Amino acid sequence: MRVKARWRMVAVIIIGLVVIVAVAAIALVNPRLTRYVESDAFRTELEKQTAKGLHFPTGTYSRIRRTGFLSAVSDRFQAENGRKALTALHARGITARFNPLGVFLRRWQVDEVHIDGGEVGIQTYEPEPEPSPSKPWYHVFLPDRVYLSRVWSEPADVTWRFRNEKGGFFGTRLLITPHGRDFEYRATGGVMKGALIPDLRLRHTHLLITKTLLTLYELDLAPGSARDGFIRAEGTAGTREDKRVSFKVKFEKLPVREWLPASWHDHVSGLAAGDVNWNGAKPKLETSKVHARLQVEEGRVSRLPFLEKLGTVTGKKSIEQLELSECSAELDWNHPQIEVKDIAVEDKGKFRIEGAVSIREKSLGGTLRLGVAREYLEWLPRAEEVFSNEKAGYLWTTVHLSGTIDQPQQDLSPRVIEALKESPGAFLGLTFRLIGDWLKDAFGE
Repeated sequence: MRVKARWRMVAVIIIGLVVIVAVAAIALVNPRLTRYVESDAFRTELEKQTAKGLHFPTGTYSRIRRTGFLSAVSDRFQAENGRKALTALHARGITARFNPLGVFLRRWQVDEVHIDGGEVGIQTYEPEPEPSPSKPWYHVFLPDRVYLSRVWSEPADVTWRFRNEKGGFFGTRLLITPHGRDFEYRATGGVMKGALIPDLRLRHTHLLITKTLLTLYELDLAPGSARDGFIRAEGTAGTREDKRVSFKVKFEKLPVREWLPASWHDHVSGLAAGDVNWNGAKPKLETSKVHARLQVEEGRVSRLPFLEKLGTVTGKKSIEQLELSECSAELDWNHPQIEVKDIAVEDKGKFRIEGAVSIREKSLGGTLRLGVAREYLEWLPRAEEVFSNEKAGYLWTTVHLSGTIDQPQQDLSPRVIEALKESPGAFLGLTFRLIGDWLKDAFGE
């Protein structure tokens, strides 16, 4: 027992000596370590290693201040002209914690990086060989890269370029984690802005950009004015020799007017639902195939000049306000041709349109079946000769489309005009209604 007690005492003494030596070493080394971490030499080396790890030519830190044994802060880091997934990085309010054990894995390991805010630009990229300068013989014992375990940011901007316009997620909370030597990105909150689309609230997104593939695991967006509406997307895009793209998008309760030009906002409303499948050998639309389905609920169209003219022609003001009981279609894009098929548009009790339209480059073609309620054809003499079939409460005719999208043509108007020519009284009545309508517009009622 005395031997065991003696060995315990020796162990305690040794441990105590080790602790004392360690504390003394820290006390001696700590001030020097602080001076080194806050020196220009350390900042220059850190700029070099950070730029190398994130694939920037250069990077710049503001003054570095040590705040703990393994932590430090800097007010700013900037880098431009990134060669890989990151194109630019502007970070402010940076706090980092260094992990010395990473040295044994030959890397400068930073376990936690917190950023108060900033902007990061991302892109797909084609890998290119990077210069590999000669190294001293002892480089095999030194860290050769920067490893970031976790980077998170308070509201920041993640941006990209599309059609020469800047878009992205603005004011989002960003989390970046390593995936091999690439990075995964997760963002929550903020607003998505981009060319050709209205502003959309970002619920969540998760994507990975590697040497060969961009993978969008999830994108969940909310339309600005519809709380329970959504746009959800997922897919992949090749970033190397294989540039194939494959994306799926599903949406519900999208306010139609937000996706139309501003001049239409006071005339059209409704909630759109549907899905889009986009596949192609390359990201460009010219090499892509797109299939889409669209349905609009609660569709309303009003106060369009075309409808107002139609109200004047028919003598029925109710045609100027449309309440669409059905509005749906399918679209197939296979450049240079677009086919819109299974068209079904109806304001029940007024009219219905069915058929398909095709556009090849600028050439227009297609066939539509137009059904109109009898009361809206009272102005047309012998309407049954033009609208020759009766079914489901409508008189029907077939309309053939031709011409171009700039100068569309159809064969219904000549038939209507021919019918009016054969009835001078109806023609004069229509003419007087049009003149009266013009006088009201010109001088007021």
